[in-house]
Amino acid sequence: MKQFLIIGLGNFGFYLATHLYRKGHDVMAIDKNPVLVQSIKDDVTQAVVADATDAGTLKELGVKNVDTAVVGIGSVLGDSILAVLNLQELGVAHIVAKAISDPHKKVLEKLGVEDIIFPEKDTALSMARQLDNPNLIDYLPFMEGYGIIELPVPGKFVGKTLKQINLTNRYGVQIVAIKGLDAEHTRFSPHADHILNQGEILILLGPEKGLDTLKTATKK
Repeated sequence: MKQFLIIGLGNFGFYLATHLYRKGHDVMAIDKNPVLVQSIKDDVTQAVVADATDAGTLKELGVKNVDTAVVGIGSVLGDSILAVLNLQELGVAHIVAKAISDPHKKVLEKLGVEDIIFPEKDTALSMARQLDNPNLIDYLPFMEGYGIIELPVPGKFVGKTLKQINLTNRYGVQIVAIKGLDAEHTRFSPHADHILNQGEILILLGPEKGLDTLKTATKK
C-alpha cells in the first residue's frame, strides 16, 4: 500500500483519488472547495478542505511523508506553481503535476517536475489514433515519443513467423506479447518461430514513428 496526496478535486483529481483508494492505497484528497471535499469523503482515506498554496497548511497535514503527491490544479496557473513549490520545499520525494497548456507544462519543467501529465491532450491523441485506424484496439502513452499498442494480426502476417515479419528491424517495434482468443492463451516474449494466426492480437512497444509506419503498412 502506498500513500498518495491528491491536490485538486476536479474531474481528474476526483477519479484519480477514488480509483487509487479502490486499489487499496492510502489516499489523502484536498481542495479549497468544501462541496468537492464532501463529495469524495467516503471514497478516500482522508478528505480535507485545505489550500495547497499555503505551505504551513501542507506541513500541518504531514504531506511530506507521502510516496507521491499529484497536483491536479489546472484552472489557476499560479496555484499550481505554488503548490509544486510548497511540496518541493517540504521534501516530497515524488511530485506529479497536471498541465493544461503548453506554457503551463514549460513552467512545470522549469521547476524541475519530471512527471507532467496533460490529460486532455493525451486523451485527444489516443482517440485520434483510434479514429484514424479502426484496427487499433488500444493505445497507451508509454513515455515521450514511445507507445504501447494492441493490434489485431493483419491478414498479410497470418501464417508467417515473427522472424519472417521482422518488425524490430523493419519498424523498430518490439512484440512484447501475443494475445490468443482468450487471456489464458497470452504469450509473453514470444519466440521468433511463433506462427501468427487469424484472431490473435499483437501487443507492440516502440517509437511512435515506427508504430505509425507499421499502422500505415498494415492498411495496404
